[in-house]
Amino acid sequence: MIRCVTLAAALIACALPAAAQMQRNFPANALRGELVVLQPPDAQLNGRPARLAPGARIRGDNNLLVVSGTIANRRLWVHYTLDTGGQLLDVWVLTATELARPWPTSPEQARAWAFDPARQSWSRP
Repeated sequence: MIRCVTLAAALIACALPAAAQMQRNFPANALRGELVVLQPPDAQLNGRPARLAPGARIRGDNNLLVVSGTIANRRLWVHYTLDTGGQLLDVWVLTATELARPWPTSPEQARAWAFDPARQSWSRP
């Protein structure tokens, strides 16, 4: 029994650094913006009123789901997608490494730039 617990602890300890280095894959239709969740579901996206969609998913910088109330009134750089009604559907809070990579902030930029899904990078023309 003690050997099983020790083995499980060792496996978990080895897996944690690998999980921290894992690259997240964002969809090509995701845009970058500055998000402030006000009183959920109300928010501000790039200084303009926005709303979280019913069933919106917010993932923290560790890629775990975050409850919108826990990030209320904090300015966060995010990648996001919108539903067909223009509400925030998927939100990913960015790490410093992800924020350092160029990413479009508007649909116009996304149409003009080229996306490489394997490298998760955008190229400007």
